Amino acid sequence: MNEVQLKCPCDKKTLRTLAAGDEVFISGSLLTGRDAAHKKISGLLSAGKKLPVDIKGEIIYFVGPTPAKYGEVIGSAGPTTASRMDKYSPDLLKNGLLGMIGKGKRSREVVDAIIKHKAVYFVTYGGAGAYLSKRIKKSKVIAYPELGTEAMRKIEVEEFPTVVAIDSNGGMIDSMK
Repeated sequence: MNEVQLKCPCDKKTLRTLAAGDEVFISGSLLTGRDAAHKKISGLLSAGKKLPVDIKGEIIYFVGPTPAKYGEVIGSAGPTTASRMDKYSPDLLKNGLLGMIGKGKRSREVVDAIIKHKAVYFVTYGGAGAYLSKRIKKSKVIAYPELGTEAMRKIEVEEFPTVVAIDSNGGMIDSMK
């Protein structure tokens, strides 16, 4: 297990150097989105329509943050259970998404798509939304504002703590097996 500083956006070559169990501290930009946003994106992909956000080369954090209190960038921002996005993730990976951050196990279909598209699944700490929100330095709604907390955002993070749960070769931490 290694400790890695990762600057995002990044590329597949960089992600291929990560191994299951590596502690990765992400700085830079991430996308956010949960169930409702994934459903909309999947529908557009199925219809062959242009996405409101370019997902190629991006990492998406499965989060629906609470509204920000006065003076804060974002509210509590803990990870969503990733399996809720399993029916959408293979298609997003096929269309250029490089990575996902959430909590919990992934389906065999998602694991296979991660391997096929040389992506990575990171996990972060469930129940630590207030702590994680302090790692988010900027937040801007970039798509689907009508979804409220589930709107897609572009966030800027600083040393956002994650662990590689499934690497691009299919290596997994024990809790994913």
